[in-house]
Amino acid sequence: MIGNMIGVLFDGIAYGSLLFLISVGLSVTMGMMNFINLAHGAFAMIGGYVCVTLLGRLGLPFLATLPLAFVAAALVGLVLERTLYRRLYKASHLDQVLFSIGLTFMAVAGTTWLFGPTQQPVNLPDWLRGQVHVLGLDLGVYRLFLIGVVVLVTAALVLLIERTRFGARIRAAVDNQTAAEGLGINVSRVFSLTFALGSGLAGLGGGLGIDVLGLDPSFPVKYMVYFLLVVAVGGAGSIKGPLIAALILGVFDVAGKYYVPEVGAFVIYTLMVVLLILFPAGLVRRKA
Repeated sequence: MIGNMIGVLFDGIAYGSLLFLISVGLSVTMGMMNFINLAHGAFAMIGGYVCVTLLGRLGLPFLATLPLAFVAAALVGLVLERTLYRRLYKASHLDQVLFSIGLTFMAVAGTTWLFGPTQQPVNLPDWLRGQVHVLGLDLGVYRLFLIGVVVLVTAALVLLIERTRFGARIRAAVDNQTAAEGLGINVSRVFSLTFALGSGLAGLGGGLGIDVLGLDPSFPVKYMVYFLLVVAVGGAGSIKGPLIAALILGVFDVAGKYYVPEVGAFVIYTLMVVLLILFPAGLVRRKA
């Protein structure tokens, strides 16, 4: 019994870590750039398809495909930000929602045309398969790998946002664009790089999640609500909040599907309602 509970907790933490990695970019764009980007899952899907294509067709090592997934999603995000997204920064949230949801359906249709509607096969390297025996428990090697990667990425992101000049420029550009431009900060460039960073993190998460979340053209729609839940419950614009929210939601989602499979995903939505009632502004608010 205890072993099963620890196993569920471990799987929930791994799942939540993956949700956080994909969602943290959405937290940045929504909280810092004040843009509701419902097409965020499409960038994660780009990363997933880059990994699958490079693994299956070109035979590249899995670890080599991950940075390429990040770069591909970041480049697509940069181009779209430069050509489309920036035109709607001052638009209403309804316009932003309609625009980004339209992009999502375009991404689904385009991916279906290019790769077909079926689930993509995943061939992970042998060293990421199977389980490892730790303190009397059998833990999945790939899930341990996921948690380790997310820990490293989170630490790097915190340092970037809170300890570097670029992070200070992001906060300054968000708080007061006019003052930031008066200090010589290129706000347009900062927003472009920030959007590209968030898109790249989504792509990295999509590449890492191909074995856990699966990959097909409906991916952006299927997981859109989960990404929004992480940001809404955790608090847009912060890193700590979405991390806590993703871990909580991941654990409860896995536990609900394991212990009460008849209600499926209902557990996570109930938890969301409770948390939003208790913390309407999110678990952690963005620091000014």
